[in-house]
Amino acid sequence: MSKEDSSTGFKPYIPASKNPPEFTIVSMIVGAILAIIFGAANAYLGLIVGMTVSASIPAAVISMAVLRIIMKRTSILENNIVQTITSTGESLAAGVIFTLPALFIWQLEPSLTTIAIIALAGGILGVVLMIPLRRALIVQEHETLPYPEGTACAEVLHAGEEGGKGAKLVFGGLGIGAAFKFLTDAVKAFPSSVEWEIYKFKNAAIGMDVMPALLAVGYIIGPRIAGIMFAGGVLGWLGIIPLISYIGEFATTPIYPGEVPIGEMGFHDIWNNYLRYIGAGAVAFGGIVGLLKTLPTIISSFSGSIRGFSSAGETGDLRTDKDIPYTLIVVLTVVFMGILMFYPTINLGIIGALLLFIFGFFFVTVSSRIVGIVGSSSNPVSGMTIGALIFISLVLAAIGHTGEAGMITAITIGSVVCIAAAIAGDTSQDLKTGYIVGATPKWQQIAQLYGVLITSIVIGFILILLDNAYGFGSSELPAPQAVLMSMVVEGIMEGNLPWNLIFIGAAAAATVELFGIGSLPFAVGLYLPIHLTSPIMVGGLVHGIIKRITKNKEEFKEKNERGILLASGYIAGEALMGVFVAIAVTAGITMPSETFFGPIVSLIAFALVTWYLFRTANKKTTK
Repeated sequence: MSKEDSSTGFKPYIPASKNPPEFTIVSMIVGAILAIIFGAANAYLGLIVGMTVSASIPAAVISMAVLRIIMKRTSILENNIVQTITSTGESLAAGVIFTLPALFIWQLEPSLTTIAIIALAGGILGVVLMIPLRRALIVQEHETLPYPEGTACAEVLHAGEEGGKGAKLVFGGLGIGAAFKFLTDAVKAFPSSVEWEIYKFKNAAIGMDVMPALLAVGYIIGPRIAGIMFAGGVLGWLGIIPLISYIGEFATTPIYPGEVPIGEMGFHDIWNNYLRYIGAGAVAFGGIVGLLKTLPTIISSFSGSIRGFSSAGETGDLRTDKDIPYTLIVVLTVVFMGILMFYPTINLGIIGALLLFIFGFFFVTVSSRIVGIVGSSSNPVSGMTIGALIFISLVLAAIGHTGEAGMITAITIGSVVCIAAAIAGDTSQDLKTGYIVGATPKWQQIAQLYGVLITSIVIGFILILLDNAYGFGSSELPAPQAVLMSMVVEGIMEGNLPWNLIFIGAAAAATVELFGIGSLPFAVGLYLPIHLTSPIMVGGLVHGIIKRITKNKEEFKEKNERGILLASGYIAGEALMGVFVAIAVTAGITMPSETFFGPIVSLIAFALVTWYLFRTANKKTTK
């Protein structure tokens, strides 16, 4: 019996005495491919709607289909390594797209090498700083820290014989999402967005981006969160924009930050010049309030994690008790801190490196434990990053490190901290999965580092392609968190923000909080065009309807799992085709400018995709 077993009474699915295939060439290749696919999907999705989705379960299902069904390989630990590498890719992408697009928004055009170094540094710090906490958080607190995503993924791996059926849903959704994106953005068969002005209500409009990925997001997050997001869009597009238009109609000169009189603006112009700042203020408020709400948990998580360092010792003799050597942890930390301090295009210096280490260490320890309580989806990474950025920018401004150099330093530190916190949370969930199924911690940790390396190399290409094709901060890629980060840093460094609009947004979010509703989804909905939140609302309604008409909880759980797998395919397929279209645009291939069919065809196609999601998820169980 392993040390874990003797201290907790827990027995893993694969005992320590057995040594089935785990970190193999096959798992490395399949994991790398899936890490790139889901990393690209999460990058694309996060830049559109400001949120990402977990790839662990879809990756586990696809892995089992490829390894078990096609290649006839039966090791659950090999499957676990594949999902570990994959989830690392999507988590690193989430940390990157929340922060680094700010450099593109400032027209600084970071190189592929710079992006890769920042991503690699954050990812490696997130993995290695969490490793000494494994025994305390994963082993000793196995009964008290559930790590919901990690536990759920272990259950999926246990049910590996059903992987083929689930994989068909993921691959089917991937094909539908890719085909839809190809028809709308590549060949322009029909428009990807429809909108209508409201009669006798000037500059009030309702619109919808008829894309399967947005429908899928709504299904995954459910009707409540989708409804709160849509409420933000309704207030913005049917309330604030018409109000600004009505009052501004009497102004004969431009009102900052607009460059022409409001009377000459349409609803898109008002959104771009005014509502975005109001929404950014709401997002900042929602993120900080979310951070404050979890402050007691953060404090207890930090203190509990610190105690975990004291229990971190030499690795055990058994397979299920082996971590990578702590000397490697120290070497990797020192090397990447040194690179960030002295690499020419980064050049943090001693003060910057000190701030990075303090905030990185703090938020990695917090994130590692907090996801064990609330799950990765509720991990306040963006709120933590905003809080860190405000403090970092104030410190840098106080010591005279301002201007472009100060802004780059602040965003670089914020990026590394954000990536490290996201990766630490993912590492914790994966190690929980591994603990349950009986994986070797050392091989999982190496798989995490491998996934970080693969995704860090690729993520820069994806960012540059998407920026060239669509532009960060545009209506096609709003990049809400990155725009907010850039506003916070630039506002503190140069003092050029329209603070009145920021505070109006904060007041709107505060009103929602006073109603007892979490303000961050509302704030994101206020910031985003209503064209994005309306299809999310449709997806939420599909989820809600299925839940209402299904009386049995177990039956709904099965239906919901099918829906999530198909929805994950929608997201991955559309995102991959979006990246391919971006590659084509960057290569100079001219896309059609006019659509062949009109918006009615768009709505019919979207209705068919929605019906297929409902029909697939609501299929009666065969048990």
